[in-house]
Amino acid sequence: MTDLSERIGERFEKMSRDEIAEFQSEALQTSVAQAAKSPWFAAKFKEMGLEPGDIKSRDDVVKLPFTTKNDLRLSYPAQMLAVDPTEVIRMHTSSGTTGKPTAIFHTRQDVSNWAELMARSLYIAGARPNDVFQNMSGYGLFTGGLGLHYGAERLGMWVIPAGPGNTARQITLIRDFHVTVVHATPSYAMHVAERMIAEGDDPKSLGIKIAALGAEPYTEEMRFKLQDLYGFKAMNSYGLSEMNGPGVAFECPYQNGMHLWEDSYIVEIINPQTLRPVPEGEIGELVLTTLRRAAMPIMRYRTRDLTRLITEKCPCGRQHVRIARFVGRSDDMLIIRGVNVFPSQIEEVLMRHKWLGGNYIIILTKAAALDQMTIKVEISRDGFDGTVETLRKLRGDLQRQLKEQIGFTANVEVVEPGSLPASEGKAKRVIDERTAG
Repeated sequence: MTDLSERIGERFEKMSRDEIAEFQSEALQTSVAQAAKSPWFAAKFKEMGLEPGDIKSRDDVVKLPFTTKNDLRLSYPAQMLAVDPTEVIRMHTSSGTTGKPTAIFHTRQDVSNWAELMARSLYIAGARPNDVFQNMSGYGLFTGGLGLHYGAERLGMWVIPAGPGNTARQITLIRDFHVTVVHATPSYAMHVAERMIAEGDDPKSLGIKIAALGAEPYTEEMRFKLQDLYGFKAMNSYGLSEMNGPGVAFECPYQNGMHLWEDSYIVEIINPQTLRPVPEGEIGELVLTTLRRAAMPIMRYRTRDLTRLITEKCPCGRQHVRIARFVGRSDDMLIIRGVNVFPSQIEEVLMRHKWLGGNYIIILTKAAALDQMTIKVEISRDGFDGTVETLRKLRGDLQRQLKEQIGFTANVEVVEPGSLPASEGKAKRVIDERTAG
């Protein structure tokens, strides 16, 4: 049987900063030369007058073109494919709900590298081969299911591919097979907990030790609430299909930023307006370049995710740079009455209150040409004494705190538990009903 250190890519996991820099310089040259075999990047490089040989170190990454989501749509179905189609063993696509879908291709070695990244990520979160892992994420074209599945198997865990939904079955499986590690979206983990509480059950009784949470943005307040409900450690994870899927970055038990695997990605933080690097430690847009993917290398992908780098040494000893919790996306910012608002700012306030549940939606409308925001949030089943007077006071306090956070008064509607749509995949938190004009 393969040694555990080999399965999780320990040689990459324990790299020093000098080793990371040396590896990245060599790997970037290889990745650029491979990208040039695709029709898309061959044309891009020619247009720029760039030869693959011009890239000699990781510092030369700035000479490369940015790649955007729209580029991926324009290159659909296979203009970015850099290998013979017979070498492709897997593809994933986006849903294409906002236009053409995007397609990402993998060779056998690409899939193996991805599984190693995921095994390494689960390992640093605290998972071990003797754990039982339940994957509550969607399979198919969505990368989250298969990404975590292959990584958990590579690590050597007992894997239960439950998929999303069917909450009663999820709970039964966790109990019957003594599941210790789960993967789910934060909103679905909250839904399961609230379902159990509504039925007089205690989420802590499940005995889960670790939850890998991702696929949608959520706040520290949501994390604390989930950890309090279940008694597990909620570990942040980050990935996107353009960079394989999950496994780009993951938290260690210190829960102070996600270790981004620099043997597989070169990371930049840029100002989304000027496209220039931001000063070290400042917030900007995350840009990633693949280093260990043959079928479809991607240069300087603009993720639209806003974060900052943490370069101080982590107590866990790993020296890969960390990325801080995301403050939002450059394209999910709401502009309300001229004020810039991120949904995460609203969730941060809501999750502070034990009398509120975990499900909420933000509805945007217009009245007399003025933007209106209504926040509907479910009340907790055991969070307050049930009197109208108390509810009125709590709602007033909440409204004041939200105004302090976002700068204007939002409507707050407190609704019955279970009355808002439950999310089994990525939660849709914002409904924009404003019309142009």
